[in-house]
Amino acid sequence: MTNSNSNYPISKTELTSDKYFGTEIADPYRWLEEENGEQIKTWITQQNDYTKNYFDAIPELAAIKTRLTEIFNYEKLTPPERVGDKYYCWKNSGLQNQSVLVARAELDSQDEMILDPNQFSVDGTISVKIFSFSKNNRYLAFGLSDSGSDWNTIQVMDLATKKLLDDKIEWVKFSQIAWFQDGFFYSRYPKPNPDSELSELNTSHSLYYHILGDTQEHDQLIYQDKLKPKRCVTAAVSEDQKYLIIAPSESTSGNALLFGDLSQLGSAKNQTNMVEVVSSFENDFDFLGNEGGILYFLTNWQAPNNQIIAIDATKVEQQNWQTVIPPKTQKLASAVMSAGRFVCNYIENAHSELIIYDPKINSTQKIEIEALGEIHTLTGKNSQKEIFFGFSSFVAPAIIYKLEALTLDLQVIARPKVNFDSESFETKQIFYKSKDGTQIPMFVTHKKGLVLDGQNPTWLYGYGGFNISILPFFSPTMIYFLEHGGVFCVPNIRGGGEFGEAWHLGGTKFNKQNAFDDFIAAAESLIAQKYTNPKKLAIEGGSNGGLLVGACLTQRPDLFQVCLPVVGVMDMLKYHKFTIGWAWATDYGTSEDSVEMFSYLFGYSPLHNCKPTNYPAVLIMTADHDDRVVPAHSLKFAATLQKAQLGKNPILIRVDTKAGHGTGGKPIQARISDSAHKVAFALHNMEQSQIKV
Repeated sequence: MTNSNSNYPISKTELTSDKYFGTEIADPYRWLEEENGEQIKTWITQQNDYTKNYFDAIPELAAIKTRLTEIFNYEKLTPPERVGDKYYCWKNSGLQNQSVLVARAELDSQDEMILDPNQFSVDGTISVKIFSFSKNNRYLAFGLSDSGSDWNTIQVMDLATKKLLDDKIEWVKFSQIAWFQDGFFYSRYPKPNPDSELSELNTSHSLYYHILGDTQEHDQLIYQDKLKPKRCVTAAVSEDQKYLIIAPSESTSGNALLFGDLSQLGSAKNQTNMVEVVSSFENDFDFLGNEGGILYFLTNWQAPNNQIIAIDATKVEQQNWQTVIPPKTQKLASAVMSAGRFVCNYIENAHSELIIYDPKINSTQKIEIEALGEIHTLTGKNSQKEIFFGFSSFVAPAIIYKLEALTLDLQVIARPKVNFDSESFETKQIFYKSKDGTQIPMFVTHKKGLVLDGQNPTWLYGYGGFNISILPFFSPTMIYFLEHGGVFCVPNIRGGGEFGEAWHLGGTKFNKQNAFDDFIAAAESLIAQKYTNPKKLAIEGGSNGGLLVGACLTQRPDLFQVCLPVVGVMDMLKYHKFTIGWAWATDYGTSEDSVEMFSYLFGYSPLHNCKPTNYPAVLIMTADHDDRVVPAHSLKFAATLQKAQLGKNPILIRVDTKAGHGTGGKPIQARISDSAHKVAFALHNMEQSQIKV
């Protein structure tokens, strides 16, 4: 049911603007970019109160939350990792705010509690985002994130005593933890201004080495590029502790490559003793492991769908590189080494396939897995013969498998039991044509026996960017929606990585409109095939997907009834001026590149394309600690859209407190609340009289 009350909280305007190639662009809500201003705090409070009052008037909300709590309440496990004589995994008994790290002597043994992140906060808003075990199996280094922020503080636990050491490493972001001898490598930024630590531009990322027992100020600087302060740098250490692999990058894709001889670390100063293997940023090189002086990488070098190559550490010149696993028509999404074999996760028509390669005898073996789904979190080491992975589908959460690399024996070690009837649903893959005639695949999930009468409430979810593949995934939110007669649809639009680099590039920069056209065409196809109609259609996307929703709702407000842009990139003229936004330029381009790029971005930027019209019902969601896509994007978009709304549909914004980018690190109770509000808002505005509560 729509809301005719348009008495939104006042959003003052100011005469602020910017010039782009001689064109002046008004920016009346620039004051909403302030991180800690009193005006912005008051505005957020007023908007949150307005949104709360709206939801308080939806009688079904409480029952929706109750049922979602039942669906969320199932045991969750991550694929185990073998460390020494124990298996370690993260476990959630059902409704714990944060999963806990447990150890088992055998896969079916009783759990031994190792680390409970819930002990660090009373409300579950502190989470572990990165972790790594030392090579001697004695220590665990882990990074704590407060309120979902990308900032991490690394601490170290003695696994034998469960006690924390005094070591504390701060201002860590976009980092791995790579152990070597009695310390580890990590990446950090300089300490930010305390008034803008969640919004200021992130520059001067540097690689350090920390020795246990030292204070952070004594950590050794290993790599920094002072001439290119916007570069990021991550590091890995080979399993045999012989090599340091450094991967500088300038964006979300592509990295340079350097090798270092770790026997020389004691005398290392910055880049001393590092050999530059790749200097450009045109391709990705992901380190998989080594056998002696031969290092293996998953790369898209000369292979848009990826391949695995070998580089001899003593002959690093390109002409000496060897192809180990050549590219296929399917994209190679990830791989691990195990007992001299490569376990490869391929994407076949937007779902996962697992293939084992033995390079010694040039053999391949496909591992059969049930249903259409996604393989994720492959874990394993070349020194071990066990591989673990998760497998999810639209109607099944992560099933945990164990695979023996030598015998190829596949075994289920954990199958979650969720309180719903998965057998009553079906998933199929259909294809439709986009605006330019391109065939786009789309997954459609619904109850068996669905009647195509054009009256089914339908939820369309998309992303379309940064070479990220959206494969079948489990969502308790969508299970509730499906139980109540809904249809859940996921199109694999351009900009994503489902079909290799060409598919990705087809939705970037001057091709970005293709992603929006693909999503709009998905909606039109569902309507044409009588799945639904515009009054029963909701769209959702997060981050880059929030941009997708924002662009589609401003371009085609007639096509949707409900729009849910979550932590979206809405200001395409200024996105690169906050935190890590500059790294997205390879996908978007920036307003400073050229007059043509400025004009193109301005032409679809959601913030700059809000015109007075009758918009769908919109629930904008963001969080106060989102330091990846800063809240200003959503705040300014909400103020602009509220002013432009001529119809009676509500334009609401919900700003979470003590939360970050999307669901990362968010306590489970907060995730349930998010889901309940999304579902209630969607069904309420679709006027679904058949809501079962």
